[in-house]
Amino acid sequence: MEEYYKQTVADSLIGLNSQKQGLSHHQVQDRRAESKKYAIKEQKKQGFFAKFFIQLKELMVLVLLVSGVVSIVVGIVENSTSEIVDGAIILGIVVMNALFGVYQERKSERAIESLKQISQPETYVIRENKVVKIKTIDLVFGDVVSLSAGSVIPADLRLIESVDLKINESALTGESEAVLKSADVVYEKNVALAERCNMAFCGSFVECGVGKGVVTALGRETELGKIAQTLNETKKELTPLQKNIQFVGKILTYLILLIAGVTFVLEICANPNQILRAFLTAIAISVAAIPESLPAVITIIMSLGVGKLSKQKAIVKRLHSVETLGACDVICSDKTGTITQNKMVLKKYFAFFDKTDAEFQFLLKNMVLCNDAKLGESGYIGSATELALINFAHQHQIDKDKEEVVFPRLTEEPFNSKTKIMFSINDIYGKKICFAKGALDRILNLCNFYQTRQGVLPLNENIKEEIKKQNNNLCNDALRVIAFAYKQSGTIDSCSFIFQGLCGIEDPPRKEIFEAVKTCKKAGMRPIMITGDFKNTAIAIAKQTGIAQSEKDAISGEELDKLSDEELQAVVESKSVFARVSPEHKVKIVSALQRMGHVVAMTGDGVNDAASLKKADIGIGMGKSGTDIIKETADILITDDNFATIVVAVQEGRKIYSNIQKTIKYLFSANMAEIFALFFITLLLPGKTFLFPIQILFVNLITDSLPAIALGAERVEQSVMDEKPRPAKDTLLSHGVGISILLLGAVQTILTLCAYLMGFYIYGEAVGTTMAFYTLNFIQLFYMFTARTKESCFKSNPFKNKFFTLSIVAGFSMLAIIATTKLSGILKLTHLNGACWLFVLLVSVSIIFIGELYKIIERKILNKKLH
Repeated sequence: MEEYYKQTVADSLIGLNSQKQGLSHHQVQDRRAESKKYAIKEQKKQGFFAKFFIQLKELMVLVLLVSGVVSIVVGIVENSTSEIVDGAIILGIVVMNALFGVYQERKSERAIESLKQISQPETYVIRENKVVKIKTIDLVFGDVVSLSAGSVIPADLRLIESVDLKINESALTGESEAVLKSADVVYEKNVALAERCNMAFCGSFVECGVGKGVVTALGRETELGKIAQTLNETKKELTPLQKNIQFVGKILTYLILLIAGVTFVLEICANPNQILRAFLTAIAISVAAIPESLPAVITIIMSLGVGKLSKQKAIVKRLHSVETLGACDVICSDKTGTITQNKMVLKKYFAFFDKTDAEFQFLLKNMVLCNDAKLGESGYIGSATELALINFAHQHQIDKDKEEVVFPRLTEEPFNSKTKIMFSINDIYGKKICFAKGALDRILNLCNFYQTRQGVLPLNENIKEEIKKQNNNLCNDALRVIAFAYKQSGTIDSCSFIFQGLCGIEDPPRKEIFEAVKTCKKAGMRPIMITGDFKNTAIAIAKQTGIAQSEKDAISGEELDKLSDEELQAVVESKSVFARVSPEHKVKIVSALQRMGHVVAMTGDGVNDAASLKKADIGIGMGKSGTDIIKETADILITDDNFATIVVAVQEGRKIYSNIQKTIKYLFSANMAEIFALFFITLLLPGKTFLFPIQILFVNLITDSLPAIALGAERVEQSVMDEKPRPAKDTLLSHGVGISILLLGAVQTILTLCAYLMGFYIYGEAVGTTMAFYTLNFIQLFYMFTARTKESCFKSNPFKNKFFTLSIVAGFSMLAIIATTKLSGILKLTHLNGACWLFVLLVSVSIIFIGELYKIIERKILNKKLH
């Protein structure tokens, strides 16, 4: 492989058959197939059978498998057809559940793959002397990549141009400090990877500066790719929710096995000669209590929620973010493009000359020459602010493209968050002129003179005060202010700059922001604006949108620097606007909020936001304007850069968590009814059959899977955004969920026991078992009506949820088929008369009214606690 760091720029380009103007479209087509060969091979996905057997490894499923195999063996030994049929059906249902689990896993994988396609990284390349934005996977050897602050390096590059280019290579070398790069360096000997300052390596990112590099290696041939190919498959980390469910599942399983063991002993004590019967009863209890569908249902709820969010312009990159969203109580947001429309228009300007003067034309030159927007295939590509300057200049017959040809840039110092100024040195009719644009306070520090229509005059304190006054006037009109200066010299390091003027750029608030802020506050979440703009501009927008009420709600970065950590904590609780802040300030603000116990979401779009996004509980990247490094760092990407979309994501996160709680409440209380009804009958009537394992499996088949999915697919409730965020330390059983499982499970147990005992004492054991079977099924299907909403079930239409309709129709249809066909005989059920059916239905329907009464009592208790 060629060692391009030992070659000059010219030799590297010749070796790769490329040029600084980029490849032609014909060259790209010719190289595409060859370049694709070097793509990093994805980890081999598990096949169907591997996935299937993993489903069978769960402890709860193993219990079912053992019971099925034992039943078949006993049936063969004793020549009992019924036992063989029982065992076969048990195994059949286990296989069906496993197949369902595999189907759901593959469905989730497809959903994740589609999300990957949406959020694929992109990069800017130069092709046929035009800047083009392409998917990183479409890069070919010899492509010329354009680099700027925030760019993630998409391949190994030999740099061909560099201006103040610093690249963070920590992902590859482990060194946290950015490396200053230079395209002009050529090495004669071998040097270590970390010392090759004329190369840019895949996976690193640009901290500041600009540059260009030609692609020398792609995919597995890059330095990072070589490492990736040697790594073994990484074990997936469980999300907090998955760990929570896994923990609850383990406790439940051990409890089940304990009760099953006690039941087995009691059965043997009652009938010492019926060991097999005792074993099957113990198995029946295990089968009754195991929520086999829970893992698959949780996966479905998550994938449905994540899929819905992607359609609503929020791409969830890390699953745990959905869970954390429900606990979020502070949203820290940038102003430009998120709260505002990012449709910049230059509305006002101030200078000591008029539009008709030659000095105005020179100001326009500064606007387009000290400007990093690039000409693409369909117009200029760049920040909204710089595009606004170009459009304003164009309205006054100044064209950036033509100006750059006549007055070429010699060198530059790009804008960064520390200096808050961009410098560009251009050749103006044979003279080196240094243009500067940026924050007024920084520009004034450089200026000793100011431009007037009468010429250049010394800048005194009175003039400075006048400039600052005009700046404040623009800021008070909610305009973003940019200052301009220049000097007749090819150097930057002096104070002999000439102040030219100010421009006020309007970026109106998004229409949706007003309602989104109201929703935030109603939902117990505090929106905070964190911006680099002047305090006056920030507070004007904040007051318009409802984020702040007055100037007292704002504080500047300069004021923050004077505060201790303890004082900062008090400030973050009372301020809603943080202006003129640096990246370091953002991290401090997030940290202070977290120390006060808040769960913080933080938005960002620039490379300097990466640290605060990582620090926040939820990092929200801007998918439209965000740099590559932000898109990689973020937990969630907002593809329309809209604050209102963040609120929608929070709402969906709350809904997902609420639906998971509803599902757990439904499944656990229903299974509790099965296990305790069976346990108490064993105690009260030892030796008598409550339900056979095969019957309990059918109860679970009818009432567990589809109904649980239906609850997980419930629409968002209006009240979900009227509630305060849940505390981060809460579990799935918090806020009365655990108590409701016990109470409503106990009610279902009593109702089922009533049906069994009525049938048992009046008609005999077979009728009692049959009535218990149908009661358990009906009671759980009817319980869905009340379990699906926290409000009254009589005020909402449950059939708007197609999964609910499907589960109800499927459940009652299956029971009708069982009751009217030979299937009832296979399930060891008997005929019921009209009185028995009426009793079963009345007992079952009562769960709706009991559930509604419980919700009324629960709401009253909750309201008392709140007041």
